[in-house]
Amino acid sequence: MSYAEYFASRRDEQLNELNEWLKIPSISALSEHKKDILTAAQWLADTLNKAGLEHIEIHPTGGHPVVYADYLHAPGKPTLLIYGHYDVQPVDPLNLWTTPPFEPNIRDGKLYARGATDDKGQVFMHIKAIEAILSQEGSLPVNVKVCIEGEEEIGSVHLTSFLEKHKDMLAADAVLVSDTSLLERGRPAICTGLRGLCSLEVDVMTASTDLHSGTYGGAVPNALHALVSLLASLHDDKGRVAVDGFYEGVPELSPLMREEFAKQGLDEDKIREGLGLSTLYGEEGYTFVERVGARPTLELNGVYGGFQGEGTKTVIPKVAHAKITCRLVGDQNPQHVLDAIEAHLKSHIQPGAKVEVRQMEKAFALDIDPSNRFLQLAADAYGKAYGTRALFTKDGGSIPIMESFSRILKAPVVLMGFGLDDENLHAPDEHFNLENFDKGLLTIVEFLKSAGTI
Repeated sequence: MSYAEYFASRRDEQLNELNEWLKIPSISALSEHKKDILTAAQWLADTLNKAGLEHIEIHPTGGHPVVYADYLHAPGKPTLLIYGHYDVQPVDPLNLWTTPPFEPNIRDGKLYARGATDDKGQVFMHIKAIEAILSQEGSLPVNVKVCIEGEEEIGSVHLTSFLEKHKDMLAADAVLVSDTSLLERGRPAICTGLRGLCSLEVDVMTASTDLHSGTYGGAVPNALHALVSLLASLHDDKGRVAVDGFYEGVPELSPLMREEFAKQGLDEDKIREGLGLSTLYGEEGYTFVERVGARPTLELNGVYGGFQGEGTKTVIPKVAHAKITCRLVGDQNPQHVLDAIEAHLKSHIQPGAKVEVRQMEKAFALDIDPSNRFLQLAADAYGKAYGTRALFTKDGGSIPIMESFSRILKAPVVLMGFGLDDENLHAPDEHFNLENFDKGLLTIVEFLKSAGTI
C-alpha cells in the first residue's frame, strides 16, 4: 500500500483523533487551565505511545511540563529531534468565533478550532507520519526524538533551562519544527532565518508637576516635546536607524539570498493596496520582502503622555513615555543594541529633561545555511508532495527558542511549516486547511525516509 493510500484510508479516523486533542483547552496563559494543560500533555504522551514511540516521559518544569519520547533503532543513521508545542492561545473575543473554539468543526475543507494550525495540528502530523512508517515498514529510517512543550505561547519560559539540563538526552543532528507557514496555498517554503528581538521602555521627565500652559508655556521644557524630538533622532531621512553601533553584526545580503527573495514574486503594490496605504516605507535600497526578512528594525510600539481625555486641557505634561522594540538579524547582540540605544537616548535628550530607560526582552536571531543537507532534503520532500520545491525564505518574526535549540544542541533547525498566513492563528476562527494536512503527512514521511540516506 502506498503512503497516499495509507493516509487516505485512515483520514477520518486520524481527524477524529486530532479533534480529541483540540477539545482540550490547554491555554498556557490562564492559570485556571492548568489542569487542562496536564490533560493535554497526558493525551500527547498516550498518543506517542500508541504510535510506537518509546521512553515516553512527562517532564515537570517550573511551569508547564515538557513531553519527551524517542525511537532510537537506526544505528549509524541521523537523529532528528521533533519540536512543537501543545499549549494554545486564549480565545477572546469569544463572540467572534463562528463555532466554539474547543468544539472542532470542518467547513469548506478547513478544520476550525483553537490550536488547529498553531500548533496541535502540525505536531499531530509528525506523530502520524512516524506511526505510518512503523506500520508500513516496521522501523524508522532515522533515529527520532520528540520534545513538545506547554509554554510556547507564553514565551517558552522554562524550555531553555530544560534544554541546558537535558542536552545529552536531546542531542540530535537536526531539529525538525512545523510551526510556520507556506508562502501561499500550493507554494511551500522553508524558513532559514528568524529575526531576534530586544525591547525597552523610555520615560522622559521634566518639571515636578504638570504645569499650566498659559502661565509656563514657552518658558519651560515640555516632556512630550522632548520625547518626540528624542524619538525622531532614532532614524535618518532614508529610513536607517541612526544609533551608533546599531548595525554591528548585520550581514550584507548575498546575491543568492536576494535571488531567493526575488523568487517569492511578492507584489508590493498588492500589499500596499491591501493595507490602504499610498506608499510603502522603509530603509532605502531594499525591497519589502528584504526589509521584513533580512534587515533589522527599530519600531515605536507606543507613545503616550499628558492629557488624553475628551476635550482640551491646557497642560504642559511633566512626563511622557514610549515603548520600543527592535527586530535583529545576523550576529547582532541584543544586549549591545539595547546599550547603544540607551546611550543614544541619553546623549540626545533635550536640555531641561531627563530620560530613564528600562531594558526588557533580549533574543538572538536565528540563521541557518540553506545549503545544509537536511534543508535541501526537506525542500525536495515538499517538491514530491506538492509538485513544487520549497523556496528558502527568512521570516520577519521571532521565535527565540529556535535560537536556543540551534545554539545549545549545535544542530541546524529545519522549519517545515504547513500552515497558511490567513488561518487566524491567535485570532477567532483559527483553522487549518486540510489540503495541507494531507500533503503535510506525505511530506514528512518523504523527509524522514530521505534523511535516512545521509
